[in-house]
Amino acid sequence: MHKLHILAIAVHPDDVELGCAGTLLKHAQKGQQVGVLDLTRGELGTRGTPELRLQEAQDAAAVMQLSVRENAGMRDGFFVNDESHQRTLITYLRHYQPDIVIANALDDRHPDHGRAGKLIADACFLSGLRKIETTRQGQLQAAWRPKRVFHMIQDRMHEPNIIVDISTVMEQKMDAIRCYKSQFHQTKSEEPITYIATAEFLEQIRYRDALLGKRIGTQYAEGFVCLNTPGIDDLDQLILPELA
Repeated sequence: MHKLHILAIAVHPDDVELGCAGTLLKHAQKGQQVGVLDLTRGELGTRGTPELRLQEAQDAAAVMQLSVRENAGMRDGFFVNDESHQRTLITYLRHYQPDIVIANALDDRHPDHGRAGKLIADACFLSGLRKIETTRQGQLQAAWRPKRVFHMIQDRMHEPNIIVDISTVMEQKMDAIRCYKSQFHQTKSEEPITYIATAEFLEQIRYRDALLGKRIGTQYAEGFVCLNTPGIDDLDQLILPELA
C-alpha cells in the first residue's frame, strides 16, 4: 500500500493536466504524496496513438512531481458505471487510501467526463463499505473512503464552490499540458485539427484560470465542485495570505 494524500482520477490522459495540475503541483511541492489514475489510454483520440499517449502521461507526471501514475486500462468511450468498473476502482482506492480524490466533472462536453465523474464518486462511497470484499495481489483489502471528493471544472464552466490559487505554478501547469505533443497544437504537425488542437485552445485554458483567479483576487486559480459542503474550523481559514 502506497498511502497518498491526493489521488486525481480521470478518464483520459491529459484531463488532469488541463483541470487540476496546478493544485496537484502545489500539494506535491509541500512534500505531500500525490498521484494520478488514468482510467483509459485515450485510445479513441483522433491524434496520436495509445502508446504515445502513455509516454506523454509519464512525461507530464514528472513535471507535476507525482509520486505515482497508473492506468486502469478501461475502454475509452465504452466503459460504464457498473459493478465491475466500480470494483476495479475500489481496489485502487483501497490500495492508495487517498484522503482527497479529484475526479472528472459530473457534466461536460465530452460524455466520458460526466460518466467517469459519477463512476468515481460512486466508487469512493462504495470503497468505504467493509462488506464489499476486494483483493490486490492476493491480499484482502481494508475498506477505505476518501474524506473529500472534488470534481474538476473542465470544458463547461460550472459554478465552483472551491477555488484554489495556482498563480505560483501556472507555468509548470502549462508545461505539463504541453507534454501531450500529439494532442495539442503543433505548427508542423500533419495530424487532423481537433477541438483541442487549435492554436487558441491552450490560451483558453489560461484565460479560464485567470477568470477563476480574478474571483479570489489572484492571478490564476482552479475551480472545483464538491457535492458535500466542506466545513472549516474558523473563518480565518478562508483568508488568503496575500489578502490578509
